Amino acid sequence: MEETGQLKRALIDASAGAISGGVSRTVTSPLDVIKIRFQVQLEPTTQWSLLQKDAYGPSKYTGMLQATKDILREEGLPGFWRGNVPALLMVMPYTAIQFTVLHKFKTLASGSSKSEDHINLSPYLSYVSGALAGCAATVGSYPFDLLRTILASQGEPKVYLNMRSALVDIFQTRGIQGLYAGLTPTLIEIVPYAGLQFGTYDTFKRWTMAWNRYRSSYATQVNDALSSFQLFLCGLAAGTCAKAVCHPLDVVKKRFQIEGLRRDPRYGARVEHHAYRNMYDALRQILRAEGWAGLYKGIVPSIIKAAPAGAVTFVAYEFTSDWLESVWT
Repeated sequence: MEETGQLKRALIDASAGAISGGVSRTVTSPLDVIKIRFQVQLEPTTQWSLLQKDAYGPSKYTGMLQATKDILREEGLPGFWRGNVPALLMVMPYTAIQFTVLHKFKTLASGSSKSEDHINLSPYLSYVSGALAGCAATVGSYPFDLLRTILASQGEPKVYLNMRSALVDIFQTRGIQGLYAGLTPTLIEIVPYAGLQFGTYDTFKRWTMAWNRYRSSYATQVNDALSSFQLFLCGLAAGTCAKAVCHPLDVVKKRFQIEGLRRDPRYGARVEHHAYRNMYDALRQILRAEGWAGLYKGIVPSIIKAAPAGAVTFVAYEFTSDWLESVWT
């Protein structure tokens, strides 16, 4: 069978990427909202960190269960999907660009556009391809990520009624560069994050295929296709590893994104305009004022969210891609 044409292959990758990203984002939105609330809170987010309470006022959120109850009581169920529209507008083009660019890099590296040939790429090339694809996707979708963060973190009463009002205000007060606040730490974060996510996913797939062959006494007849459960586990492990390593940079990014947001005082201290000169200054200030725990605020919901999000994304992509390929070829 002839290899899929380049344009058709790009359409398959973009469509499968957009669908998988949209499904994953919607399913995990509640955990994402809780994570963001923790990350943008200057006060301690765990009971054991409250020894530092002299640095700031009382904490709004001190644990996942408490945060879940508060958001549900104050904002209702819709509060857990606050900012989901710009999140979808961000993640669908993001994953579409990411998987399209990823497949293109792997095609160039392997000399074949067939996905089954890409699994034999060296781990190094898998990591590099993932990192480059993540950078391209981030630049192309970043303003929607910024709007998602602002809408998800504002609480009640709302500072912005909708995405349009947030966009207009940011553009008027901070200019076009305001739509890219936090882009530098995001790009620095996305290189190891996307590299780890896609590199470890390919690595876990190779290990699982080898395990399947080892378990079977008919190695020559073994189908290398993994089960949906195995793909889910590979995505789960890849998402967990990537998020655990890169979380501090995600905290810094969120702080830049909500600079100057005028939310209700009960949500804690406000991150003022130009509170941080650059990424290094943000890391230094957070570490000095909030300790190491400050760099890992939201790590629990982040890991709980990243693991299934990665799993759902990869499984949905694999199945959608295979289905589209069978329909269009």
